[in-house]
Amino acid sequence: MSKNFSWSDEYSVGIDEIDEQHKTLFKLVNRLHKAITDKEGSSVCGSILDELVDYTRVHFALEQTLMRIGNYPDYEAHCVLHKNLVSEVEALQQKIASGRAAISFELLQFLRNWLTKHILSEDMKYGQYFQKKGQQKEIGQWSADSRSAMEKHKKKSSWWKFW
Repeated sequence: MSKNFSWSDEYSVGIDEIDEQHKTLFKLVNRLHKAITDKEGSSVCGSILDELVDYTRVHFALEQTLMRIGNYPDYEAHCVLHKNLVSEVEALQQKIASGRAAISFELLQFLRNWLTKHILSEDMKYGQYFQKKGQQKEIGQWSADSRSAMEKHKKKSSWWKFW
């Protein structure tokens, strides 16, 4: 498994705020990889995984809001994909907390695969939809306004916990 989970333009959906959030997800997965590789222990790895899950929930909420206000036709199906991932990861977190599972490279590979596949297939669809409708500027402004509101409520580095 390569050490670096690198962002490239192939992952861009054409909406700056969403792309920035996807980059943050990549960074969190890389932090988890480093913690596993450096054998930092379950407490550190668990904390990073918790941060990744929290951030993912907020990211999904923003995506879903954008899809809803933009009348994205596959909104419901996309929400189901998000719900399923959150359920899978929450179940894993419970197993980890109870000692029935460990944070491992397999978990990391699952997260990497899910993230890249989801961006390249599902997220690209709504990106193309908004571009086709010429809405990416409007959506981008809404995203920037949302980020600004969240920044005003920033606490340490966990700005997304405002949601």
